[in-house]
Amino acid sequence: MGNSYAGQLKATRFEEVLHHSIEASLRSNSLVPRPVFSRLYLEAEQQLAALEGSSRVDNEEEEDEAEGGLEPSCPPNPYQMHPPPEGCCTMDGFCQAGKDLRLVSISTDPIDVPAGFLLVGAKAPGLPDQLLVCAVDQRFLPDDSGHNALLGFSGNCVGCGKKGFCYFTEFSNHINLKLTTQPKKQKHLKYYLVRNAQGALTKGPLICWKGSEFRGRQTTAGPCSSSLFPLLDSSGPLAAFSGEPTPGTNLSIPPGAQPAGPASGHPPLTVATGPAVFNGQDSPKHQQLVKSKLSAVTRPSALGILSNSGPPKKRHKGWSPESPSATDGGYPQGGGNRAKYEGAGMSCLPPAGWAGPAAVTFPVVASGEPVSVPDNLLKICKAKPVIFKGHGNFPYLCGNLNDVVVSPLLHTCYQSSQSLARAHEQYGASALQPISEETQLLLTVYYLVQLAADQVPLMEDLEQIFLRSWRESHLTETRQYQQAVPLQPFPPTPSAVAPVTSAQLPWLAGLAASSCNDSVHVIECTYSLAEGLSEMFRLLVEGKLAKTNYVVIICACRNAAIDSCIAVTGKYQARILSESLLSPAEYQKEVSYELVTGKVDSLGAFFSTLCPEGDIDVLLDKFHQESQGHISSSLTAASVTKSVSLDVGGVPACTSYSPEPPRVRPFQLAVAQKLLSHVCSVADASTQNLDLGSFEKVDFLICVPPSEVAYQQTLLHVWHSGVLLELGLEKEHVSKQQVEQHVLKLDAEAQTKFKSFLQSAFQNPHTLFVLVHDHAHWDLVSSAVHNLYPQSDPSAGWVDRLLNCREVKEAPNIVTLHVTSFPYALQTQCTLISPYNEIHWPASHSDGADLYPESKKYFGLSEFIESTLSGHSLPLLRYDSSFEAMVTALGKRFPRLHSAVIRTFVLVQHYAAAMMAVSGLSQMKSYTSVETLEITQNLLNAPKQCPCGHGLMVLLRVPCPPLAALAYERLAHVRARLALERHFEIILGSPSSGLTVGKHFVKQLKMWQKIEDAEWRPQTYLELEGLPCILIFSGMDPHGESLPRSLRYCDLRLINSSCLVRTALEQELGLAAYFVNSEGPLEKGPQGEGVESDAEKLSSTDNEEEELVTEGCPSEKRSPVKRGRSCSHESASSGFSSKAPGSALGGETSAQLGGPWQGEQARSPQPCGPSEEGRAPGDKQRLRGGQGPPSGVSRHSPGLAPQQPDSGLKTSQRGVQVQVASSSQLSSSSSATPATGPQAPQAPRCSLAKACRQPPVVFLPKLVYDMVTATDSGGLPKAASLLPSPLVMWASSFRPLLSKTMTSTEQSLYYRQWTVPRPSHMDYGGRAEGRVDGFHPRRLLLSGPPQIGKTGAYLQFLGILSRMLVRLTEVDVYDEEEINIHPREEPDWHYLQLSDPWPDLELFKKLPFDYIVHDPKYEDASLICSHHPSVKSEDRGAPRRPEDLYVRRQTARMRLSKYAAYNTYHHCEQCHQYMGFHPRHQLYESTLHAFAFSYSMLGEEVQLHFIIPKSKEHHFVFRQPGGQLESMRLPLVTDQSHEHIKSPTFTPTTGRHEHGLFNLYHAMDGASHLHVLVVKEYEMPVYKKYWPNHIMLVLPSAFNSAGVGAAHFLIKELSYHNLELERTRQEELGIRPQDIWPFIVISDDSCVMWNVVDVDGGGERSSREFSWSERNVSLKYIMQHIEAAPDITHYALIGMRKWSSKAGSREVREPFSRCHVHDFVVLNVDLTQNVQYNQNRFLCDDVDFNLRAHSAGLLLCRFNRFSVTKQQIAVGGHRAFHIAAKAPDSSAAVVPAQYVCAPDSKHALLAAPAQLLLEKFLQHHSRRFFPLALQNHGHPVLSVDCYLNLGPQISVCYVSSRPHSLNVSCSDFRFSGLLLYLCDSFVGASFLKKFHFLKGATLCVICQDRNSLRQTVVRLELEDQWQFRLRDEFQTANAKEDRPLFFLTGRHV
Repeated sequence: MGNSYAGQLKATRFEEVLHHSIEASLRSNSLVPRPVFSRLYLEAEQQLAALEGSSRVDNEEEEDEAEGGLEPSCPPNPYQMHPPPEGCCTMDGFCQAGKDLRLVSISTDPIDVPAGFLLVGAKAPGLPDQLLVCAVDQRFLPDDSGHNALLGFSGNCVGCGKKGFCYFTEFSNHINLKLTTQPKKQKHLKYYLVRNAQGALTKGPLICWKGSEFRGRQTTAGPCSSSLFPLLDSSGPLAAFSGEPTPGTNLSIPPGAQPAGPASGHPPLTVATGPAVFNGQDSPKHQQLVKSKLSAVTRPSALGILSNSGPPKKRHKGWSPESPSATDGGYPQGGGNRAKYEGAGMSCLPPAGWAGPAAVTFPVVASGEPVSVPDNLLKICKAKPVIFKGHGNFPYLCGNLNDVVVSPLLHTCYQSSQSLARAHEQYGASALQPISEETQLLLTVYYLVQLAADQVPLMEDLEQIFLRSWRESHLTETRQYQQAVPLQPFPPTPSAVAPVTSAQLPWLAGLAASSCNDSVHVIECTYSLAEGLSEMFRLLVEGKLAKTNYVVIICACRNAAIDSCIAVTGKYQARILSESLLSPAEYQKEVSYELVTGKVDSLGAFFSTLCPEGDIDVLLDKFHQESQGHISSSLTAASVTKSVSLDVGGVPACTSYSPEPPRVRPFQLAVAQKLLSHVCSVADASTQNLDLGSFEKVDFLICVPPSEVAYQQTLLHVWHSGVLLELGLEKEHVSKQQVEQHVLKLDAEAQTKFKSFLQSAFQNPHTLFVLVHDHAHWDLVSSAVHNLYPQSDPSAGWVDRLLNCREVKEAPNIVTLHVTSFPYALQTQCTLISPYNEIHWPASHSDGADLYPESKKYFGLSEFIESTLSGHSLPLLRYDSSFEAMVTALGKRFPRLHSAVIRTFVLVQHYAAAMMAVSGLSQMKSYTSVETLEITQNLLNAPKQCPCGHGLMVLLRVPCPPLAALAYERLAHVRARLALERHFEIILGSPSSGLTVGKHFVKQLKMWQKIEDAEWRPQTYLELEGLPCILIFSGMDPHGESLPRSLRYCDLRLINSSCLVRTALEQELGLAAYFVNSEGPLEKGPQGEGVESDAEKLSSTDNEEEELVTEGCPSEKRSPVKRGRSCSHESASSGFSSKAPGSALGGETSAQLGGPWQGEQARSPQPCGPSEEGRAPGDKQRLRGGQGPPSGVSRHSPGLAPQQPDSGLKTSQRGVQVQVASSSQLSSSSSATPATGPQAPQAPRCSLAKACRQPPVVFLPKLVYDMVTATDSGGLPKAASLLPSPLVMWASSFRPLLSKTMTSTEQSLYYRQWTVPRPSHMDYGGRAEGRVDGFHPRRLLLSGPPQIGKTGAYLQFLGILSRMLVRLTEVDVYDEEEINIHPREEPDWHYLQLSDPWPDLELFKKLPFDYIVHDPKYEDASLICSHHPSVKSEDRGAPRRPEDLYVRRQTARMRLSKYAAYNTYHHCEQCHQYMGFHPRHQLYESTLHAFAFSYSMLGEEVQLHFIIPKSKEHHFVFRQPGGQLESMRLPLVTDQSHEHIKSPTFTPTTGRHEHGLFNLYHAMDGASHLHVLVVKEYEMPVYKKYWPNHIMLVLPSAFNSAGVGAAHFLIKELSYHNLELERTRQEELGIRPQDIWPFIVISDDSCVMWNVVDVDGGGERSSREFSWSERNVSLKYIMQHIEAAPDITHYALIGMRKWSSKAGSREVREPFSRCHVHDFVVLNVDLTQNVQYNQNRFLCDDVDFNLRAHSAGLLLCRFNRFSVTKQQIAVGGHRAFHIAAKAPDSSAAVVPAQYVCAPDSKHALLAAPAQLLLEKFLQHHSRRFFPLALQNHGHPVLSVDCYLNLGPQISVCYVSSRPHSLNVSCSDFRFSGLLLYLCDSFVGASFLKKFHFLKGATLCVICQDRNSLRQTVVRLELEDQWQFRLRDEFQTANAKEDRPLFFLTGRHV
């Protein structure tokens, strides 16, 4: 066996180890051979590397080695085909005559087949997915055993009819096979072709060529052994038999054919390795299994499934030469379309109907004789055996078919595991083959051997085993091969070990099963499975399989192909598995049938025999009679007396408990904001799927499942939230009927209401409708499927019918929000919800969670599970072992009854017995369980402890409605016989009906909740708070009903534990989810310790359902041990909390270590008295504090922690120290507690108040408990790895496990990758229709843990969405009244004609100019004195601090009109093209043009650049198209078009590329206009990005640090230069220069709206009646009105008022004013040719320009009836200039006093323009230069040729030095100072001598440098009147290279 041989190409580790083991065991003398599996799994990695290194060959040759023709190292023989004849057809799939031979094309054509010929299918390399039809003489084909085929060939072409091909080479040429190897019929004739029932030709069974399997198997290693060789396409048996990959398989499978499963592509797979846990028990053997490097036995291609190879050529002792060495069924048929193969001419098993978690119809071809199922099998076996089909063929079953269940689940699992996901091709496609059938079966047997007696096999477990074994082996091989290849010059030598054959399987399976004490029995068949099944039935009938849980039947004789099946015969396992195969509808039908037909009577009769005192009913009647006359039970006496006193004596006060007002919690607000941001991101997307700007209000409809309680609960939530009032949908008081219009119950009556909703959405396009689908995981059934089967559930399919209708999908104003705790069914490969539109509830430990402090801690599934791990108290999750034992025993006694019926009867019996025991019949204690007795005791005793009678709720979950009704009747009967009707209520909660509560209890609830309404009845479970009751909760699924805080016990022992689906389990456990008050005294100790360790962070998880939000305490992120200690409020367990660690060390047995329920017995030692639940807090604290020594031991013994489950993984040394610290603090603080009076009240403690501070206790079935508390290798509960929903299926078995570290988003992506919807799912096939990407753009998904407050979050979202829509249409605008207003009494001041639309030029010239600035933004600027010095200092407000200048300006919220200007965030269809965003090309094309002009003041040519979009080039003149820019077109003064605006608009801007209001489309009302953005060079790219369709004027780089004055200067000079160019250009066209339009508009980037005042009342001044109104108008209206003014060219500047809500009739009475204009200026560049803006200025440059324009004799006109509204923009503008120190390491703030310094000083230099430093310094500190001017407005500072802001406390008088200029009369003024700023030659000594100064007045001369400063002093003869000192010279704090400004101060003498 150790020698190599030619035929063996490659073997894997698994095969080698098996063969070594077989050989060793067969040669061994000992009776017990070493088990193969222990050797296989425990072998060292080094040996593996050595083994694999010697087992590799690299050889591409396929078959010839098997024929003995070639050695492994020989190169392959190339095959040269003869060239085809000239002119013939060479197309694949056609013969040379051009006739189609493809099966898919001619399957229905009549084909003439001569006698003795058969139709066969040939495979062509060029068509791997097709078969070519050939007619071949059957004498040259083999028989069924692979023998008796004549050598040679005889065949006909069915296409052209040519006959008599005697050589296969000739025939292969004719049918264009185009082979690269020697043509052989064995290699290319693959299948018989047969006619199906419809007469169509289909692929039939495989042609069994002798030895083909042997050859095929050996040759697989050739092309697959290395990733260096490409996979051979379709040559020989290696062909990748693809086909259409579909989930499922062929309906008809020929004998021996193994179909390939789903082969859809999957992204790369990442798997978290680690030990797997099977059904909650971690198997050490299985840990070996996981660590093993199992390898697939075979090496087929990507989709192929090939069987094992035969024996090696050298025989040895372990091989029987007679054993079959070839299989006939190892080749895949391709996972083709099911229907394609339906009804092939084979015998077919009828479809086995199977519904449930993986419902498929899966007939498998049967062969051989039928197997008869014995009669009375169920009676004999006490359970229905479940037979899982495995590999190969399954025989017919006949006879007593009712007593056996046949399932295809295992077959599907095998098949799915055989289809390799394309994701794994990253490891090298040629190295990948699936696990062989032999390996699968061996692994299955080994898995079954590991299972404990109380465990049930899970397909998920088996899939993970297959995945791990495949992955480990293949990754190891790939890694080793990649390491070995570079080192070896020659291919590795072939392995000496042959692969396992199927003949060995029975022996190996028996070997594996030999150690399991007959739990697994292996039956080997010699002919077919039929004999094995017959043998199994015989053994079952004879009782020889009583201890056997699983029977494995293997038939490996049929040409070495495997047939197998596995029968589950264990009573427990068979019952659970058979019931799990029932759908919910079938489950209910079965239970109802058993109840109706009286099958359960035998169960009742059996119960009556259990009680030794006779029937329980007899005992009850006897007790009832005794208690009629007198009350015998002291318990009853106390309670009844108490209830009477309640009725008579009023309402006693309960001081411990008060109801909670509804409020929005911080996390709900955070989630609402996340929802809002997602909606905004949908709107911001470039796809334009949601235009938020077009909506004015929000409306909504909430769809809930058809549960009356859930419906009423949602109504209450909406009513309490006030959302209807907030959205403006209702006014003042909201009635319940109004609320009902917004909540829809999805039942048969929903359609009418939904249609009206759709109609409303259609009629109100400007309303955004939010369609909330609450509890969205319910009813995802496709309406199409439901229409086919309407008899199923009448409520099914409504979600799909309504929410997925075309109207909802297409309506642009409907956003659908799915809300659920279990989103898995909405996270498939075909979901309509984009992963970017998912919102997950934030986990408490996530980033930012500290921003949302919660007063409550959420207890969800992960916290319940941790309570079972922590070891400090009794766990909150429990199971009832005595109940489970009784159910199991009865299940064996009554095998025909469904386990749900048995469990319900047992539990009801337990409750009845417990009630009797608590009522005084103590003998009944032995007929109930400890758990049920505890529940009943606390239920009855709790009301005694509260003066009000507050009690506890017990939730009894009975999913099946008939059983729930039965339980209700029985418990109500027992309660009545025990006279307990007034002690607690029993409520039947059914989805289809409302609540029914007795009058006595309704009265109590009304008293507690202070309800006056006489008609009030509780309609939700939340309204039952404090009521002692048993709530029997029925319905197959909870529908989102919330439970009150008085819930104390959640009894889930009756849930359908066989429905192993993640959603089903988690929604049942979600009923117990709970918010716990976290501020009570029990938490005081741990709350004081705000410590957090890294280990604690590791223990947290961001998993939705597993890590639920823990809020409230500072030390939230704890290790499980510490978290349990601080957060459990189980009063009885608090005694054990610090004792358990110490007692464990001290050798004592604590309750925790004694099992899940021994602690319960310790809790309630006295059956009738109150348990420790009723202890006062002081007692609890004393109990805890009195245990000093044990807690002292635990304090010094941190080493115990790692002994607890999983804590070794989660607790580092630091974590243990933290835990011990909190423990010691807990005991010390609690021992001090009793001394502090208030925390230890003496009165009995209200149990409801206590219940609010501890989560409920949950009782589960044992199976579910094991599933939930066990963890898999990913660290999550095993329940998380189950199929997520019954409506989906796994896309592949080859998927990784979910990981504990996955966030909710990663979990979503996992399910989106690995699950696909079933055909019954509403998303099935949804991707084909609609959008390309398949996602609906307006569909969102909100997921969060159950009961955490999702309803409140989305109602809050609706409110803030509405507020945001209002805010989207509102902006903050400046709302300030004008400043410096004083009465104007001179008659010549007024413009007399009040009704004039335009100013009369002659009248206007007579108006005096108003020097005073009235714009409120200049409130902090210096007052300008004029000949009206009537504004006194006291008229001016208190100066503001510089930092308040912006913050404290008054603003108002204003709704945008339809004529507003917008920023870049505005999107609407109308201005889409205007903005330049086009779906096809994001940015409009634009070109860059240089434009140069010379200007003497700058001393050089000015180079500007225009960026002109193609769409705006018509505004410009070019030398030739695309050539040099000549000029910007200007219209004529005489143009009268109403469709365009004549004046070009220039908007200088900086730092506001997003927020600047440059979208003037709506403002201009769509009129054509020219708008130019003036930007700095460095900001050009970002402006161009945001405004691609706007013209940009880019300033030269020298102006990058300049202020707004430079922009204004260049705009004006450029415009004048352009005017000259246009005059020249148009003069050539015969147009006079004066007719060219000379105006431009200079607009701020914050002008948002424009308004006009309509004046109604007398046109003359004498008229006293004067009324006016203001309305919003378009900018187009205002501009066209101004441009139409007569004599407009005589005005230099035209402006308008700034809007203010405070404007009165005084401001608007005068239609026109001659005064300063700001913000929005219409500028005549012709008249102002000689007046320039100061290019150096940063502040007040418009005031400066206005003064100089007026002094030049020009007219400035303000239209007072027009106003501009300015928006407050918090970024950019003049705030973009930051003054900081030039030194890079200086971080100190710079104040204005540091802006100037003495020349040549060591002062810190600043990085800012000198002009800005000067202006800022003068604004804040000019009092240093002009002390006499301070608050001295009668003696202003004389400012020559400029206006500089000297601060609000100093007034200035502006004079111009230009000849003929208009100036204020200064003869009356004595000035307190003189300011000379960069004065030019017009200022001379004689000019200054005209003015008079106060004695001591000060002078400030500012120049560019020190030299010009001295020259100016000399030229102006200043030293004659002014005294200078050397120390009075200053400079701005700039470096020399920044050209500082210098100034000199002097004093008047």
